[in-house]
Amino acid sequence: MLTVRAGEGDDDAFAALVRRHGSRLLALAQRLLGNPMDAEDAVQDAFISAWRQLPEFHRDASFGTWMYRIVTNRCLNMQRLPRLLPLDTLPEPATADPGSSPPRVAESHAAAAALSRALWELGPELRACWILRELHGLTYADIAHVVGCSEQTVRGRLFRARRALTEAMRPWH
Repeated sequence: MLTVRAGEGDDDAFAALVRRHGSRLLALAQRLLGNPMDAEDAVQDAFISAWRQLPEFHRDASFGTWMYRIVTNRCLNMQRLPRLLPLDTLPEPATADPGSSPPRVAESHAAAAALSRALWELGPELRACWILRELHGLTYADIAHVVGCSEQTVRGRLFRARRALTEAMRPWH
């Protein structure tokens, strides 16, 4: 098991864990922070922290879930002022067929920008839960572990986030 070997000081095992989980964690950090450079810093700091804490890793969750928690906490701590989430961190709208009109393409981009603004208006805790669930597919239990709260709290945060996003996107329906 890579985590055991890495916990015993095996650099190659830890490098394999970084390769296995790094891109997903970077995508999460970019979605939470909206800035690629800040995201890289958060993920790098998280892996350094994980390397130091790995001997104490209890394996009550998977290494990936544990890293989601570390990265999410780093990102929440880094957030100071709300910023607009760059469009390239959101899932691309459905590809328009070649016959799509420029107004439809423009409308699609405007809707994506509206969603970006709505996500940043949610606040860090709601946004983190929504991103972990809707964009990363984590279970309620895993999200609860990652953000350090109960599953019931996660459900409440997701409900509030979905309600706020639905309301914010109402003009686009």
